[in-house]
Amino acid sequence: MRPRRPRLPLGSPRQLVLLGCSFAVAGYAGVRLLASDPLGVLLWFVGAALLHDLVLLPLYSAADRSLVRGLGTAGRRAWTPYARVPAALSALLLLVWFPLIGGRVAERYRLVTGLSPDGFLARWLLITAVLFAGSALSAARRARRAARGG
Repeated sequence: MRPRRPRLPLGSPRQLVLLGCSFAVAGYAGVRLLASDPLGVLLWFVGAALLHDLVLLPLYSAADRSLVRGLGTAGRRAWTPYARVPAALSALLLLVWFPLIGGRVAERYRLVTGLSPDGFLARWLLITAVLFAGSALSAARRARRAARGG
């Protein structure tokens, strides 16, 4: 009797096809990007890694710690997700759209797309407000449900 080989947890065929497609699209985008400006891509990756690891990670870790400490022991587990999730989504949107939110590439954006770059800051602030308001409503609904005992 031959010993059984352990099975690899590969997932369903649909997951494998989707994963293969995503790798193909990412590979195609990477090849096109590297062909146009390899030095710029390298500088962007190094800069992004350094900026994240040396500046952003300590900043948002300190903000998260102060939030958790400020809520006290009773609210740590119950309330931190209601602040973390909208803050993380808002920060992600800011990271992706920062040049337009900051108004740094307005003319170039207008030339390439033919669209006005105005309003990105206002829209980002509005989306951030909606995210935090939705989170606050969700937290209030949870607190009301817990107070009723259900």
